[in-house]
Amino acid sequence: MKLPRFDKARVLTLGDAMLDRYWHGNTVRISAEAPVPVVDITEREDRLGGAANVALNVAALGASSTLVAVLGLDESAEILKAKLDSAGIVDATLGREDYQTVTKLRIVSHGQQMVRADFEHIVDLEAAPMMPVYLAALAQTDLVILSDYDKGVISDPQAFIQQARALHKTILVDPKYKDFSLYAGATLIKPNRVEFMKAVGGWANEAELVVKCHAMIAKLGLEAILVTRDSDGLTLVQKNQPAIHMPARKREVFDLSGAGDTVIATLGAALAAGETLPDAVNMANVAAGIAVSKPGIVSVSGPELRHELSRDQRFDKGIMNEDQLLLAALEARARGERVVFTNGCFDILHAGHVDYLAEARQRGDRLVVAINSDESVHRLKGEGRPINTVDRRMAMLAGLSAVDWVVTFEHDTPLALLEKLRPDVLVKGGDYGIEQVVGGDMVRAYGGEVAVLSLVEDCSTTAIVEKIRNL
Repeated sequence: MKLPRFDKARVLTLGDAMLDRYWHGNTVRISAEAPVPVVDITEREDRLGGAANVALNVAALGASSTLVAVLGLDESAEILKAKLDSAGIVDATLGREDYQTVTKLRIVSHGQQMVRADFEHIVDLEAAPMMPVYLAALAQTDLVILSDYDKGVISDPQAFIQQARALHKTILVDPKYKDFSLYAGATLIKPNRVEFMKAVGGWANEAELVVKCHAMIAKLGLEAILVTRDSDGLTLVQKNQPAIHMPARKREVFDLSGAGDTVIATLGAALAAGETLPDAVNMANVAAGIAVSKPGIVSVSGPELRHELSRDQRFDKGIMNEDQLLLAALEARARGERVVFTNGCFDILHAGHVDYLAEARQRGDRLVVAINSDESVHRLKGEGRPINTVDRRMAMLAGLSAVDWVVTFEHDTPLALLEKLRPDVLVKGGDYGIEQVVGGDMVRAYGGEVAVLSLVEDCSTTAIVEKIRNL
């Protein structure tokens, strides 16, 4: 997967801007005044936080970034505005005497956060004073991100959403612990696990989570919901589309702070640059993996994301899990490609398989080969089978030029996988009649094609095994 032209994207972020302060030092003693460590401060650092960090992440990717926010008339506001200018972010902030710029001070020693002190005076702000600046920025943007930290700037989300909708802008919302009906009419909302649980209650499994997401989409008139689930990855649910469960990136986690900002910023920049929603979510997932591997609240640059994506070829070709396969197929169809599906044990790869798979690949643009798990092969073929483990069988198939994606399934038939994938073409090889192909009726019912292809005569795994045994 390649990066889009972020320099063509224009993103407006509106929300609660903050100044994140980090004081670093060494701890070698306990205070005589109270049983607390004494930190000798040796370094001070200020960073953009909250909605300002979202805008910074957008700018770091190379997109045009504008920030609409309310600040106090104080020292923190001056520092924040100077950092916006240094980052190339269009500063559309408003200063108010009755508002204090939200500032979070973290004291860090030996890489460990010792304490955090928050400086804030929260006031629920009316949208009207912000509206002229917001509308002027809105006319020059492709996509709007509402970054709601519940500090008062977005006390009336509907005022901003309705104006963006009237101009047919894409609207992404990073919500807080509010009634989600306040975000009705947005394109997508991105709650984390806790925020979504507070809104809809818990769920027993992913299927129930998806049901709750679809109910929320229908209730609020959304196009999609993206739930970030920490180590369980991301769940994307779109209106009238199958859900996509994307696993978390396997990285050493240093600090989760700001990961949500990275996700919403990367998602917004990618969509504004013309990417499909699944592709944009994948990029956001990769970017979040980079962000959590660094200390503190950080932004992810375009070159960093490009380097990470260049190492990740899973959506182009190779071995996949079920969730990755569903996403890859969704992306392929968005490009107008036909997905062909076949399945089998493929215990010993032979010339018959190679010819058959090459012929199957000619029926479409992408070939999926689903193989039985080791336990499934043993149930079907009996004692001594499989000869090769599932990892080896998948590796051999992935090495064939005709095969795009390889996945495994646990049941004796791939029917459950077929129901989720819904391939354009289902093929089988051997002595099957077309009416005997598992899933054939279902595929034909939704308008897909079913075909039976021939294998090379006198060439089968069973025959090869028997020949070896008789030597």
